[in-house]
Amino acid sequence: MHGANLMYIIPEFLYPKNPWLIISAILIAHIFDYLYPFHKGFLLTIHPVHTSYLLAIKIGKKYSSRLRGVATWFLIISLHLIIYSILLYVSWSIHPLLWVFIAGWLIKLSISLKLLISIVKNVERCSNLGNWQCVRFWTQQIVRRDVYRIDEEHVLSAAIESLAESLVDGYTSPLFHTLLLGPIGALLQRISNTLDGAIGFKVPEYKEVGWFSAKVDTIINLIPARLTAFIIIFLAPFAKTSVRYTYSIWREYHSVTQSLNAGHPISAMAGVLMVKLEKIGDYSIGKKIKNINSHTVNMSLKIAFIAAIIWLSLICCTIYFLFSFLK
Repeated sequence: MHGANLMYIIPEFLYPKNPWLIISAILIAHIFDYLYPFHKGFLLTIHPVHTSYLLAIKIGKKYSSRLRGVATWFLIISLHLIIYSILLYVSWSIHPLLWVFIAGWLIKLSISLKLLISIVKNVERCSNLGNWQCVRFWTQQIVRRDVYRIDEEHVLSAAIESLAESLVDGYTSPLFHTLLLGPIGALLQRISNTLDGAIGFKVPEYKEVGWFSAKVDTIINLIPARLTAFIIIFLAPFAKTSVRYTYSIWREYHSVTQSLNAGHPISAMAGVLMVKLEKIGDYSIGKKIKNINSHTVNMSLKIAFIAAIIWLSLICCTIYFLFSFLK
C-alpha cells in the first residue's frame, strides 16, 4: 500500500506535494504577523475573524435552538472555506510561488502571536512602572472578566492565564491544523474558535444555540492544548523550576476549569512560574510559592515565546519528514 496515496487525497492546491511550499507559507505567515500584527480599516473589515464573528452574532440569535446553532456553524464555516479555497485554487493555477504568498497570508490571518506577545509585554512594562491603570487597560484587551474590579495580583494573573490559553487558540492550534489540512485547516480552526467566542457561552441566551460551536472548538483544540502544556512543562528548567514539580501541578489542576482545554496550558504555566493563577469565583490553579509581579509576567512571556519557537520547529520538521517518508 502506498502511504502517499492517502496523503494526497487532499487536492494539491489545498495541500501541495512539495513540503517546502507549505513550510515556506508558514514562515511567510510569521513575517506577515511580525510586520502587521494589528488589523484595521479595510483589512479588518474583510478579516475572517471579524466577518465570522459578525455573522455568528447575527445568525446565531440569542435563545435559539441547537439546530440553529449547528446550521449557523456549518453556514459560516462553509462560506469562508469556499471563498478562501477558491483564492488558493486561483493562485495555484497561476504559479506555486503566488500560492505560497496567498497561503502565507491565509495562515497569518489564522495565527496571532505578535499581537498577543505585545499586549502582555505592555502589561509587564506598565506593571514594572507601577501604572496600574495602564496594566488594567492592556489586560482588558485579552480577557473577558472586568479587571477594574479585582486586585492588582489578580489582574496580572488574568494576563498570564490569557497568554497561556491564547497561545493555544491563536498559535499552536492553527499551526497544528495547518500540518493536518494545509492553510485551510488553520482557517477552519480559527473560525471555529471565533464562533465559540461569539456564541459559545454557558449562559441562558446562548446555552442552546452556542452548544455546537463550543463542542467543536473543544474537539479541535483538544490535542494542541495538551501538547502545548507538555512543551511548557519541559521548559521548567529555563525558569529554574523542576519538570517534576511542574508536571505535578499540571496533573493536579488541569481539569479544574470549565473548559476541557484551557486548564492544560494554564496549569503548566502556573507550575513553571510556581504561582497560583486564579479567576475569582471560577477556578484556582497552582500553589502560591511565589507572588505574581512584573518579573513573573516577564518570565511567562519568555516561556511562551520559546514554546512558540519549539512548536514552529516541530511543525515544519514534521511536515518535511512526513512527506519525505511517504515518497
